[in-house]
Amino acid sequence: MAQEIYQKKLSDVLTENQTSEQGLTTSEAQQRLTENGPNQLKEAPRKSSFKLFLETFKDAMVVVLLIVATVQLVMGAYVESIVIFAVLLLNSVVSVIQTKKAEGSLAALKNLSAPDANVIRDGAEQSILAKDLVVGDIVLLEAGDYVPADGRLLEEGSLKVDEGMLTGESTPAEKEVQLIDATVPIGDRLNMVYSGTIVTYGRGKFVVTATGNNTAIGEVADLLETTVEQKTPLQRGLDRFSKKLSLAILGLSLIILGVQVARIFMGDGTGDLTADLVNAFMFAIAVAVAAIPEALQSIVTIVLSLGTKKMAREHAIIRKLPAVETLGSTSVICTDKTGTLTQNRMTVVDYFLPNGQSGKFSQTPDSWTKDERRLVEISVLANDAAIAEDGAKLGDPTEVALIDFSNKQEQPYKELRQKYPRLNELPFDSDRKLMSTQHEIDGEKLLLTKGGPDIVINRSSHILLDGEVVPMTEEHKQLIQQQNEAFSERALRVLAFAYKSLADHDLEFEDEQELVFVGLLAMIDPPREEVFQAVSDARNAGMKTVMITGDHKTTAVAIAKEIGIFAEGDQALTGTELDQLSELELKERLEKITVYARVSPENKIRIIRAWQNKGKISAMTGDGVNDAPALKQADIGIAMGTGTDVAKDAAAMVLTDDNFASIISAVKVGRNVYDNIKKAIAYLFAGNLGAIIAIVFALVMGWNNPFTALQLLFINLVNDSLPAIALGTEKPEPTIMQRAPRDPDQGIFTGKTLSSVTYRGILIAAAVIFAQWLGMQESVEIGVAMAFSTLIWSRTLQTLPARSNTQTSWQAGFLENKLVWLAIVVCGALYSVTLIPGVREIFAIPQNFTLSHVGLSMLLALAAVLLMEITKLILLKVQKDPAKVGKTADVKG
Repeated sequence: MAQEIYQKKLSDVLTENQTSEQGLTTSEAQQRLTENGPNQLKEAPRKSSFKLFLETFKDAMVVVLLIVATVQLVMGAYVESIVIFAVLLLNSVVSVIQTKKAEGSLAALKNLSAPDANVIRDGAEQSILAKDLVVGDIVLLEAGDYVPADGRLLEEGSLKVDEGMLTGESTPAEKEVQLIDATVPIGDRLNMVYSGTIVTYGRGKFVVTATGNNTAIGEVADLLETTVEQKTPLQRGLDRFSKKLSLAILGLSLIILGVQVARIFMGDGTGDLTADLVNAFMFAIAVAVAAIPEALQSIVTIVLSLGTKKMAREHAIIRKLPAVETLGSTSVICTDKTGTLTQNRMTVVDYFLPNGQSGKFSQTPDSWTKDERRLVEISVLANDAAIAEDGAKLGDPTEVALIDFSNKQEQPYKELRQKYPRLNELPFDSDRKLMSTQHEIDGEKLLLTKGGPDIVINRSSHILLDGEVVPMTEEHKQLIQQQNEAFSERALRVLAFAYKSLADHDLEFEDEQELVFVGLLAMIDPPREEVFQAVSDARNAGMKTVMITGDHKTTAVAIAKEIGIFAEGDQALTGTELDQLSELELKERLEKITVYARVSPENKIRIIRAWQNKGKISAMTGDGVNDAPALKQADIGIAMGTGTDVAKDAAAMVLTDDNFASIISAVKVGRNVYDNIKKAIAYLFAGNLGAIIAIVFALVMGWNNPFTALQLLFINLVNDSLPAIALGTEKPEPTIMQRAPRDPDQGIFTGKTLSSVTYRGILIAAAVIFAQWLGMQESVEIGVAMAFSTLIWSRTLQTLPARSNTQTSWQAGFLENKLVWLAIVVCGALYSVTLIPGVREIFAIPQNFTLSHVGLSMLLALAAVLLMEITKLILLKVQKDPAKVGKTADVKG
């Protein structure tokens, strides 16, 4: 297996890249720039808006409508054909706008590039444009610089680099010039620096080993380009349904046309052949128009938009509209740890003194022991962090935690620093892993030291024990080391503190010997308080939570156990361990792995795909550049509001409060949105089914077509739209978060929904057929007008039973949804417009169609709706107590 760059000797790295520590010559650099191209990310060409526009016409139902509109245009039905073309055009334009909005992840990634770089060329230091960097260049780094390319360190002086965008870690990585033999993830490659990361401390020099798309950030860009965004469960379900429905409509229309044409040619031949053929075509077209809910796409879009407003109130901003419904279907949440499950703020949670004292400070500063006081003094004074006037925390997160700890103990850190100003210092560096400062405390010059526990313990010859300085014995040392190990097992980050009396002179590193050990402070990035309940709620809702983090495995497992993600029998893997698993092994172990640590962007995508291959709808949270490909691959990517623009652009949703609990709240909204979309679709198709049955019945009976194409378009596009949108505002069903996520392969019309749509459609058809028959007793024209009127009122009033499949409209709160009643009133007003002289002729309503006919149509519609509600009430009682209902039935029988 070939060695990675971080595993090779420095001399080999320089040789392979044909360079030296004196750098390249200008001519060599120019030649390499010409051969390999600039140090920039390349972007694949995107589809034009026109091509995206054409692709919107691939949908099966759209194809059928295009055929119908074209036939009507040929036959002279201009109004109907223009209406259909206008609806299709509007839907296509909206679709293109949404698609173009989603583009931009790579543009944000490009903005992370450094503008310029300090290099050594021709043996001298010079500044060049970062895009002109080439492999083999020697680059100099200082605090505040963006790293302009990937490279291997040649020199470092206390170098710290914030690699959170690539690793997800909240603390800067301490870099070292060393040889690494083992295979390790990016977060542990201490001898490398990576393009786009930021130097937070110290200085360094490195040789460029990769530029442009060959860098780690370039690999992320390639993953973003090649990752295919997933269709949502609703989109997949509507696509499948659309194809089946379109075939059924075409088939039924052709059958009806065939029957009609056969009747014409088998008749006595006395009729007008042309008129009869036109009538046959209009019958077939009427079936197609009646069956296809022309406003469906617009209604779904509107209901999803209403869901985005609800989610915004739950701190979830939706960037891609279909994500609203997808979130409600989620069965696996792959979440980052830092900032999402935790507070993204290192916090001191425990301490230890040599006398065995630990836990939490319970007294005020006035009653502290000398040991406690000295521990706090060192933690604050040997510390470079600060809190600005506006509350901003400045400095290393670990040091910020120490001054926060002092403030919480009612000892303001600024008071200590004003009282004991710094006289001298030995800054932290990665070799010593110590920091020391000199102060005058109570008239005595003291050296205060903090650092890694093992180092401080080994440099201490005495301990502070109950206010007295005594020699450190082997027993003392073992006790301190045991406590340090106990803290480490809890995944706590531990710092040790010591001091010594020191005469006033220039400090030297040799002064950090013969120290007096004072104690330990243990800290961690603690879980958010609300996360405990949120994880429990997710489990109750049938959703599995998986932690994916760039942090160490021990820390990740400790947090996961505490908040309830990691249970007995669960497994944790590092990215390296994951790489060693075959696809089959991963599939077999997937359900048990709840924590992934030290992962790469490729690892994250693999985890998401593994769940998707199991048929699970997966959500993925993240905030860094390294998260972007997985956010795009996931069924729903969730970026943090404080995250990078790259992550936000790749995600479908952004959490403004970076809080896992907000995801669970948004899931509830998402489930409600899907339920409401399903109710709206069921409402539309129940009405359409009623119209189709009425048309087919009229055909079989030899009656006139009960509806004109314009009447059906008016009902589908105008009348039905308002009630369907009103259904999109229904409140959640009572048990919405106690049920398992729905199967993504489940069709829209299954189980109760299919039976409900069928039953309501039959009742609507029965009312319409009876209405046409009654009207035909007066005239054919009155029969058509009665059928049209009854269909409108039946479809409008069925909004009430359509509000819920688990409750009657009374149980759901008869007046609870005021928009439903507003929609019914507005639909009544729209219907009344069709009765106005001059308009009624357009809708084929004769002059002798009176208010008594209208009233009779309303009564028939009301009877159908009452039957829907009564049947639902009986079925709900049977489901609730089948035995009791059975006995009642026996008695009544």
